Amino acid sequence: MRSVIFLGISLLMVVNIAFCQNNKEYTRLIDEAYKLYQNREYLKSGKKYAEAFVANGNKGLLDDRYNAACSWALANETDSAFALLFMIAKKGNYADYDQLINDNDLKPLYHDSRWEEIKIIIKSNKEKKEANYNKKLIAILDTIFTDDQKYRLQINNVAEKYGWESKEVDSIENDKAFKEKLRKTDSINTVKITSIIDNYGWLRAEVVGDLGNSTFFAVIQHSDLKTQEKYLPIMKEAVKNGNARADHLALLEDRVALKEGCRQIYGSQLGMDPITKKTYVCPLEDPVNVDARRAKVGLPPMQEYLEPAGIKWDIEQYKKELPAIEALERRKLNK
Repeated sequence: MRSVIFLGISLLMVVNIAFCQNNKEYTRLIDEAYKLYQNREYLKSGKKYAEAFVANGNKGLLDDRYNAACSWALANETDSAFALLFMIAKKGNYADYDQLINDNDLKPLYHDSRWEEIKIIIKSNKEKKEANYNKKLIAILDTIFTDDQKYRLQINNVAEKYGWESKEVDSIENDKAFKEKLRKTDSINTVKITSIIDNYGWLRAEVVGDLGNSTFFAVIQHSDLKTQEKYLPIMKEAVKNGNARADHLALLEDRVALKEGCRQIYGSQLGMDPITKKTYVCPLEDPVNVDARRAKVGLPPMQEYLEPAGIKWDIEQYKKELPAIEALERRKLNK
């Protein structure tokens, strides 16, 4: 089963999900299928994935198709598993060969003659995809990404165990030594990333891989405001040229807007009241039409986005609370 890659505390999924974000039924069914997989109800999971694809006009994300194949394999439904694997390999040019050969979920397929055939196809896809890779830069970017995530994952792990509003999270976030390590790491990474961008430009995934391309965004979004303001126009141009992702740009635009004392556009940034510990959506421009703006850049609807934070998206209630939220954010900026 493919796991989700996260970019810091924002929990940004590193897959392009724009084409099906408006299909709430697809998303709901995929979530159900994954939960069934987690509960080891593999046959039910495979059937639920199939139901999701039908609900989405027989379309599905590569990762969802792959995960469905895993469920079918574990349910010993080998024909269904191979049908999906051949589909994503031949039609979707699926190229994650390392994932394929190291995924324990697919072990039930090893003794089938089709296993070697699918390996050959996906390995070939990988080789074609990486033909133009700058492997030296990819190695550098991998290290930068690991450093960028290191301390943020510590916070995330504590939050998963105790909750974001817990004293344990407060303790680690307010630890001066921890904060200094994070600040220093971000500073070093910013120097490295800006140097690469200045010398090579905002390199597309075809040159540095998906993770390498995302590393540019991850580091810039964790940098100081001056750096963000400098590289925001460069990233906008990169999106126009297909070298960067529109959903990443939206998050950076929101972050910069809030730091400049303005309202965000896409509702990606959340805050927490230091007294009540209540999580809220930071000041947002035109909340009525935010979902339409989010859909254009490949972000999910607000309600879906906010569910993991336990927030119910109520536009009218949000508009009533907005003045108080803006006052709270102004106090934070003036500290």
